[in-house]
Amino acid sequence: MNTPRPDAAAALYDVLIIGGGVVGSTLACALGDGPLSVALVERGTLDGCRPGPEHDLRVSAITPASRNVFAAVGAWDAMTGWRVGPYTDMHVWDGAGGASIHFDCTELGEPELGWIVENRIVQHELLGRAGEFENVTVLESAELARAEINDVGFSVALEDGRLLQTRLLVGADGARSRVRRLAGIDTVGWDYDQHGLVCTVDTEFPHASTAWQRFLSTGPLAFLPLSDGRCSIVWSTTPEAAARLQALDAGAFESELTDAFEAQLGRVGLVSPRVAFPLRLQHARHYIGPRVVLLGDAAHTIHPLAGQGVNLGVMDAACLAECLLDGAARGRAPDSIVTLRRYERWRKGQNMLMQATMDAFKRLFGSELMPLRLARNLGLRLADNAVPVKNALARRAMGLSGDLPASARYASAGIASVRPGRRVRSE
Repeated sequence: MNTPRPDAAAALYDVLIIGGGVVGSTLACALGDGPLSVALVERGTLDGCRPGPEHDLRVSAITPASRNVFAAVGAWDAMTGWRVGPYTDMHVWDGAGGASIHFDCTELGEPELGWIVENRIVQHELLGRAGEFENVTVLESAELARAEINDVGFSVALEDGRLLQTRLLVGADGARSRVRRLAGIDTVGWDYDQHGLVCTVDTEFPHASTAWQRFLSTGPLAFLPLSDGRCSIVWSTTPEAAARLQALDAGAFESELTDAFEAQLGRVGLVSPRVAFPLRLQHARHYIGPRVVLLGDAAHTIHPLAGQGVNLGVMDAACLAECLLDGAARGRAPDSIVTLRRYERWRKGQNMLMQATMDAFKRLFGSELMPLRLARNLGLRLADNAVPVKNALARRAMGLSGDLPASARYASAGIASVRPGRRVRSE
C-alpha cells in the first residue's frame, strides 16, 4: 500500500478516538485540559443518548474505582442527578447445592460496594463533559469510513466526507471494532453458547440495596437493585431457553423467573420488554499497533456474570490517559512506542486474568458433575467463613487494590457539580 501524504486541509489532532460510548468518552474526559489536542468521533448524539423517564434495559455495576475516575473528570455528580442505585450487599448462591457467600460493605469499611447505573446515563454525562474541555472536539453523528497511515500518523475519512489527521488513532468502537480490523489486529475467543436476557421487574419484597445472583447449570441469574426499588435482571442461559423465555406471555415468564430465583424477593412482576444478546469471550492479540491503540470492548469482552466489562474498559481509558499525559510531560509524541507499550503491559495482563477468572467461574458453576458440585459448594462455604480472604477478593473486584491509575484512587470528597447547560461542540 502506498503511504499517502498528509492532507493540509484536514484538521490535525494528537489523539483521535473512534467511539463515544462510556470508554471512549472517559478517555476524552481524562485527557481534558491537557496538552494534547483530542477529537472524539461518536455515531450518535448527546440528545440521542439522553436518559428517558424510565430505566433503560442496559445497566452496569459501577465499582468504586470507576466512580473515582468519573469523579476525577467531573462527571459523577451529574450522573447522580439522574438515577443511581447504590448497593451495600451482594448475595451469591449455588442453585445446585445451596452454598452461598455474602459480601457486606460494612465488613470492608466502605459505604457501598458499588452502584447500578444505566449505561445511557453514564454515556450522556461523559459525552457532555467531554464537550466542555477546550482541547477536546466532539464530532457527533459521525462514523469512521477509512483510515490510512501517512507521514504524520493516520489520514482518516468519516462517512460524511469529513477528513481528519491524527498522530494516534484510538479504537474504542466496541467488540466489532472497525479500527481493530483496519489495523489488522486479530482476536482469539469463543462463543459461550449463551444469551443474556435482560429486563426490568418489580418484586414483592424490597431488594434491600442488595445485588443477588444465583448460579444455575444453564448460567447465572442476577437481580440488580435499581434506584426506584425495582430490579434489573440479567439471565444468562442457552440461546434456545432465552428465545423461549422471550416468547412466553408475561404471567408465565413471571412465574418461571420467580421459581428460578427461588422467590428470594417474593413474586416478580415484569415491567419492561425482554431483550437478549449473545455472550462471547474475545481478546485482541495485541492492544497496540503502529500509531493505533485499542481499549474497552475493542480489546476484550468478558462474560457478564460479575459485571466487570464496563469497569475494565474504564480502567483501560484511565490508564491510557495517564500513559499519554506522562509521555507528553517527558516530551514524547502520543504515538511513541514506549508510551503505547507501557499501556499494553499495564492492562493486557490484568484484563486476561479477569477474563480467565470469569471464564473459570462460568465453567465451574455450569457443570453438573457431582465432584465439581461438591467442590464449589465447599469452596463457597469456606470463602464465606474466611472473612479476610473474602474481603480481599471483594476489594480487588471493587478496584480498591491492585495496580491502579491515579484517577481510580481519586478522593471524590468536595467535588463540585458539573456546570449545567453543557453542549457538545460540532464541526
